[in-house]
Amino acid sequence: MTEVRELPADDTASSDDQSIREAMALIDRGLGDISDRSIVSTSEMADLLLDVRGLLSRLDAQVSTN
Repeated sequence: MTEVRELPADDTASSDDQSIREAMALIDRGLGDISDRSIVSTSEMADLLLDVRGLLSRLDAQVSTN
């Protein structure tokens, strides 16, 4: 599973931007890893989606509190 780093919540705007960039980088890495294979396991795809969801839910929590 891909490691997700916690971000400091100093500046909401830059933190939001960073969370989006992290999610996009995670997607890019995942797509790069699976692009050469014809079959991708369900667990690998679930791990990628859960990692992206975790990053986006932190962003959503920050938006909801503001």
